[in-house]
Amino acid sequence: MEEIILLNELYDYYGELLTEKQRFYFEKYYFENLTMQEIAEIESVSKNAVSKQLDTIVKKLKDYEDKLKLKNKKENIRKIINKLDQEVQEEIEKHL
Repeated sequence: MEEIILLNELYDYYGELLTEKQRFYFEKYYFENLTMQEIAEIESVSKNAVSKQLDTIVKKLKDYEDKLKLKNKKENIRKIINKLDQEVQEEIEKHL
């Protein structure tokens, strides 16, 4: 379950860097909870092709985070914000 949450967060940050087809596979599998077989039938490809595509997508999302660290940076900023005065926190949150 933690892995799915992580992947959804990474997709929020890096989904636009994926191809349209990759976004389709990811969204069908992780957002709409379709099985690989169901996606394969929709796309007229093998279940194995869907599995390989999803593996590639997961690797790309994790690679983007390893290189760009947007999720990590935002988490670090939030930790700093939590140490600030409430009014300052609210003002900063408006811009994140």
